[in-house]
Amino acid sequence: MMAVSTVKGNAKGDKQAGDNHKSRQYEGAHLTNPWLFSGMIGFFAGLIWGVMRWLFYEMKFTTELPGFLADPFFKSAYLKTGWGIVVGIASYIVFSVLAALLYQALLSKLKGPWPGVLYGLAWWVILFVLLGPVTGMSQRITAAGWNTLFSELCLFLLWGIFIGYSIAFEFTDEASREPLGAH
Repeated sequence: MMAVSTVKGNAKGDKQAGDNHKSRQYEGAHLTNPWLFSGMIGFFAGLIWGVMRWLFYEMKFTTELPGFLADPFFKSAYLKTGWGIVVGIASYIVFSVLAALLYQALLSKLKGPWPGVLYGLAWWVILFVLLGPVTGMSQRITAAGWNTLFSELCLFLLWGIFIGYSIAFEFTDEASREPLGAH
């Protein structure tokens, strides 16, 4: 009889402890460092979409070098070599980390994928219409060709969605539904 009451007490105690644990799991408090998280998102955005840019270049979807961001600092002939490709992807990673940190500072409270789409579009306009042709990073929009323009636009839209939606999901109400231990 004594053993039964002990088991009953443990079962009741475990249930209360479990209920406590569940309520703590879904409090909605965020333990994620926003700047570190954004830097990590930027790193992976640069790595993934930098490699995709290289694949698009190799498959002749775009004529822009994978290292077009490093073009003002390196010769185009070097950026076409194996190490130049690595430099190009690394420069895209650095650019993406800085862009993700800028997104965190300016737009992190916006929800959904659309701010990321617009962010990618804005960077495409800056790099391929405004700043890129002036600095020699990219071709003039009239000389680039439709394949290059659309391929780069699609890549930058996906890159922007990756950065924007990842940050928005982590730091808006959508993340409050996730258990704290899942981060």
